[in-house]
Amino acid sequence: MFRMWMKIFTDNRLVKDTVICIEDEQMSRTAKVFQAVSDACSQFDLAQPIWLDANIREFQKHNKTRFVQDNFVEEIDFDYLEVHIIEE
Repeated sequence: MFRMWMKIFTDNRLVKDTVICIEDEQMSRTAKVFQAVSDACSQFDLAQPIWLDANIREFQKHNKTRFVQDNFVEEIDFDYLEVHIIEE
């Protein structure tokens, strides 16, 4: 099972979080990550963030990354969205 923890922070405080579980073993790891981010954004009523090169490198190295205002086309009302793989 694949689980990803998505957290929204404002003023260094956790204001919303969710854990997305994906049990489809046929999907690639990349597809699971994009599906989890899509599902969480739907739950949080957010637009999809844009994966910049820095996000990709950080995610590959640490299995987590942060999306800030630069990653979103629309204005966001929080400081950052953090995604973190907690189980593969």
